[in-house]
Amino acid sequence: MTPPARASTKRDLLADEFLRFLAVERNASPRTLKAYASALAKIREQLKTKPWLKCQADDFREYLFHLSKEKAARSYIRLQFSALRTFYKFLRARKKLAHDPSAEVQLPKLQKQLPIVLTRQQMEELLSAPLRVKKQSAAPAWMPLRDAAVLELFYSSGLRLSELAALDVADADLYTESVRVFGKGRKERVCPVGLPALEAIQRYRAAAKVHAGPLFINKARRRISARSIWLIVRRYLRFTTIPISISPHKLRHSFATHLLDGGADLRSVQALLGHASLSTTQIYTHVTVERLKKAYAEAHPRA
Repeated sequence: MTPPARASTKRDLLADEFLRFLAVERNASPRTLKAYASALAKIREQLKTKPWLKCQADDFREYLFHLSKEKAARSYIRLQFSALRTFYKFLRARKKLAHDPSAEVQLPKLQKQLPIVLTRQQMEELLSAPLRVKKQSAAPAWMPLRDAAVLELFYSSGLRLSELAALDVADADLYTESVRVFGKGRKERVCPVGLPALEAIQRYRAAAKVHAGPLFINKARRRISARSIWLIVRRYLRFTTIPISISPHKLRHSFATHLLDGGADLRSVQALLGHASLSTTQIYTHVTVERLKKAYAEAHPRA
């Protein structure tokens, strides 16, 4: 895979080598490659002519000060330095330098925000939308069945948007009631699939005559894109009473929260989501606590 085009006119050979490594050896997504290439290009612009291998921690503190002065969001700052630190980790692994100066820079802490999740009733309303909404006139007859299967599988297995779009027919095993997923860094995991999602997939495949290749296809019978799936969610949201704007990722949030609400343990949810770190999954415990507090406040006579 070719790294994204760089903004600078002068070749940055070390950064280009790093981006090739991410693309070929780490199988990084196009979105990650674009974000990291952009971050390194902006840092490179701040450093002017100073080589990467000659940089000191103060150089990056100056860049941090520049971002703070520009009132950049904390999440944006941390993304910039995530790219930088991954780059320097790569340089150290390739024995190009012995010390990572970016590691000495103290970054602002992220302001914790609880993920937005749908209630079970709201999920039911969204999941039923494809089969109760009038089909678009130019769409094939099987398309509402595909949309229903997409939404059901999202909620049933908590997949990422890119993971769902990349599924092949062979990845969905109806006998073991599971899907094989290749997540971030091409890490493989197996996710269980509930009966409603399995039945929705079977109905769609039978109607669309999908027997091999990509699991979810467009009307040209090619693999559906991640953007098209995002548009599917947005289209059916208009036919619900859900008052908030949601993305496919919020279906993943809802999946995790409803599992914990139902008594699933945190380690199991971590494995199902494909999180490398348990701390990433722990944010959902805060969501469930907030929901419990709300239920208590509304129902308990002494609340």
